[in-house]
Amino acid sequence: MKETIQTIPIINLLLAFVPVLIVVIILWKWKLKFGNSLYALLRMVLQLILIGFALTYIFESETGWVVMGVLAVMLLAASWIALRTLELPKKKLFATGVISILVGGVSVLIIVTQAVLQLDPWYLPNYMIPLAGMIFANSMNAISLAAERLSAEIKSGVSYDEARKTALRASLIPITNSLFAVGLVSIPGMMTGQILSGISPFIAARYQMVVMCMTFGSAGICSAVFLTLVRPHFQQQEAGPEH
Repeated sequence: MKETIQTIPIINLLLAFVPVLIVVIILWKWKLKFGNSLYALLRMVLQLILIGFALTYIFESETGWVVMGVLAVMLLAASWIALRTLELPKKKLFATGVISILVGGVSVLIIVTQAVLQLDPWYLPNYMIPLAGMIFANSMNAISLAAERLSAEIKSGVSYDEARKTALRASLIPITNSLFAVGLVSIPGMMTGQILSGISPFIAARYQMVVMCMTFGSAGICSAVFLTLVRPHFQQQEAGPEH
């Protein structure tokens, strides 16, 4: 297979925003708040441009300290964003979020990069950072879903133990759906990218299996750790409906 990938001209790239514009117009016509969507899109564009410059420098670096610094920033940001939907003060739960992603996310990252892929050097940036991004983002979403569902269940008067079970199931719904759909409904992003770059679909499938395992594992472990550690913060909410 030809091992090249087509470069997208800027004019062509702009065409990708046509469906986005349609959605924004629909939100505006239906008198919904479209400002948040525009802000999110603007942030997406700026962040991807900046990360392009940053990754160019990081990939050329010869030290693991730079990579570790980037991973630390990613972990802290993921922990903070994961809790943005909660009514409880985020500062109270931030440490819990960090610990959850450390236990569930970093441990999975180490297994994948050091045991499965056996990176040499261990911090190889063009593998370590993208994989960490997948794991941390997935962990962030799982914790966010778990926390929101836990809070809703406790507010409705459900006991903490039952609420925890429901929250864990809810946090795993997206990745479980992905496991069912992969190869049938969708060809995931990493596999698609590798195929587009000319890699054999069989090799790409192996990498995608690793990705699916690491996302399911990190989501489940992070959610379980978070739901275990967060109980004291929800005890008052749990007791509320009973009085």
